[in-house]
Amino acid sequence: MAVTLDTLRKMKQAGERIAALTAYDFSFARLLDAAAVDLVLVGDSLGNVIQGHATTVPVTVDEMVYHTRCVARGLQRPLLVADLPFLSYQESPQQALHSAGRLMKEGFAHMVKLEGGAAMAPAVRFLVERGVPVCGHLGLTPQFVHQLGGYKVQGRGEAAAQQLHTDALTLQAAGAALLVLEAIPRALATQVTQALDIPTIGIGAGAACDGQVLVLQDALGMNPTPARFVRNFLLGHDDLGAAIAAYVQAVREGSFPGPEHGYD
Repeated sequence: MAVTLDTLRKMKQAGERIAALTAYDFSFARLLDAAAVDLVLVGDSLGNVIQGHATTVPVTVDEMVYHTRCVARGLQRPLLVADLPFLSYQESPQQALHSAGRLMKEGFAHMVKLEGGAAMAPAVRFLVERGVPVCGHLGLTPQFVHQLGGYKVQGRGEAAAQQLHTDALTLQAAGAALLVLEAIPRALATQVTQALDIPTIGIGAGAACDGQVLVLQDALGMNPTPARFVRNFLLGHDDLGAAIAAYVQAVREGSFPGPEHGYD
C-alpha cells in the first residue's frame, strides 16, 4: 500500500518511526522501494553528491525535475518529496507555485520541500491552499550556507532555540504537513517534535524525531568526510539492498540514531 501524508500522521500518533532516505535515480529508487522506505526525498543535495558542487546553491529547477522524474519511475510505495532549489521560491508565493507545479506535474513529486522559517509562511500557505503539500526545513538549511558561515549546528542558545520553535509552529499553522529538522540539539528537537501535530523528520537532530533521513550516499559510506550524525550501513552487509534494509530496520527499532549521532 502506498504511503500518504495520512499514513505518516498516523505513524506519528502511534509512535511508529518513519524511515526516509534520499535518492536521485531510478536504480537506487527501486532499492529503496524494495526495502519499504516510507519517504524518498529527491534532495537538492544532488548538487553535492551527484554534481560535485561544494553547496546546493547551483542546483536548478530543471535539474530537480529531471532527477525527480527518474526517481518516480522506480517507486511504488514511498511518498515522494522533492526539494525546491535555491531562489526558485523565495521571490514570491507565485514563483513558489510555478516551481512546485513543475516538480509535481513534470517530476511526479507528491510533495515539495522548502527551507526557512516564518518568512516562508506566506508561500507555504499559498501553496497549500492551491493543493500543493509542503514539507518545511529548519535548523541547518544548506541553501543558506553562505549566510550561516558554513555547515554548523543551529538552535544553540536560548534565543536561537526559541526562534526555531516559533518558526516550527508558524510553518505548521501555515499548512506545512511535515518538517525536517537538521543539525540541532537533541533537546530542542525533542521539544519541537512534542509541540507539533505534524511529523518531524530528523537528520542530526537526535532520536526523538518522528522519523529519520540520511543522504543515501552517506548511509552507504561513500562520503570520505561524513558528518558525525552519519552511520555507514554498508559495513557488515554484502550488497546495497541489504544495507538499505538495515537502515530501515535500525530506524524502525530506534537503534539509529544512537547517542553518538547527534548534538547536545
